[in-house]
Amino acid sequence: MRRLILPAAALLLGACTSAPHAPTAIYAGASTNAKFPGDDRLNATLWMQASIEHELVFREVYHAAQAKLLEALADPAWDALPKGERTNDAATLPPAIIVDVDETVLDNTPFEARMIRDNNGFSDAAWTAWVEQRSARALPGALEFAKFAATHGVTVFYLTNRADTMTEATRENLRAQGFPLNAGEETVLGKGANTPGCVAQDGNKGCRRKLVAQQHRVLQMFGDQLGDFLDGADADDGTRSHLEQPYQAWFGERWFALPNPDYGSWENAVTHHPADAKLGADARAAKHAVLREN
Repeated sequence: MRRLILPAAALLLGACTSAPHAPTAIYAGASTNAKFPGDDRLNATLWMQASIEHELVFREVYHAAQAKLLEALADPAWDALPKGERTNDAATLPPAIIVDVDETVLDNTPFEARMIRDNNGFSDAAWTAWVEQRSARALPGALEFAKFAATHGVTVFYLTNRADTMTEATRENLRAQGFPLNAGEETVLGKGANTPGCVAQDGNKGCRRKLVAQQHRVLQMFGDQLGDFLDGADADDGTRSHLEQPYQAWFGERWFALPNPDYGSWENAVTHHPADAKLGADARAAKHAVLREN
């Protein structure tokens, strides 16, 4: 690791004491240690696993959501579905919340750590093996909130873009961690869940939200990606910003976004949708191109 050492503070002329020493800055560049090759995921995964700040943010969001849930239960007109998705009257329907699974209620950073350790990229086979372990743990605050919702008569629906073949493993993992699962209906809805009359595209969750909305009033939604709240989010930054603007007041009230610096559509917006074709072919170049200095 290269080190960038700031110059020592100069002695003040004519004074008996010196100025405080400036801290040493560490430049986190590419590793020169062959045993630990550079990996862009290292800091993100380490922050998610080891920092108290990550835990505090998650607990803060889920704790704040409890008070908003009580408000929503008391207001028959409260609905967290995106505008235009509901086609029925929700006022008398039983309440529900919708949560994403990965990096929203379940922690997959051990899988990320495994890829970093082995110097491997993502693969479907490796991901399937991890899911089948059924060993992802509950994220801070998520289990407590889900139980809080259940004790207030709110059904928790888990909308995940995991493949349908992973639904049983996902259900068992959630159950093992203590998440409430309604025995009377299917509440774990994978990527291929069928909504009659609605055709889902590219992992968009709108059809599954509509499926939930047929029998429930949706009070809140939780996710780590914009696509957990709105369809069409796997796009360029301008499109994503346009999608989000009408709902800015909903975040922290009806919608709750959790931090995920490891992966997501925010990264695709830079690496998959640059205007320059050359940048589109080089993910790292595309990322460097959008860095701001002020």
